Amino acid sequence: MRSALILTFIALAAPAAAEPAITQTAQDSFDNVAFALESAILGRGLVIDHLSHVGEMLERTKEDVGSTVTVFTQADVFSFCSAAVSRQVMEVNPANIQYCPYGIFLYETLDAPGTVTVGYRDYPEGEMQAVEDMLAEIVAEALG
Repeated sequence: MRSALILTFIALAAPAAAEPAITQTAQDSFDNVAFALESAILGRGLVIDHLSHVGEMLERTKEDVGSTVTVFTQADVFSFCSAAVSRQVMEVNPANIQYCPYGIFLYETLDAPGTVTVGYRDYPEGEMQAVEDMLAEIVAEALG
């Protein structure tokens, strides 16, 4: 019994596999894609709660954590919510609050200058499809 409990604990403590993301690429400058993405979000009447400059943070702190690797030339995450879509999914299941705010990320790497990857997480089947549809529409508009 005790060994089964220990094995269960070890299995639960193991790092989870990365969740899949839905991505597209654009052949453009990072700034142009970021502007188009911001415009597509704001154009829907949504408010950007936070813009995380993940690429800058990783570059600024790489020596502090003992690294020499530059991961991105630039990388940001736009965080925002939609009152209408959030209400729709949370009325079905209040636990869907765990997914809010929603995020769309974009990045460019040293290996592929001029190629900007834009994406968002792949949400669970069911009512969260409404969120995924909204994010897909925003990305499609931004990438034209």
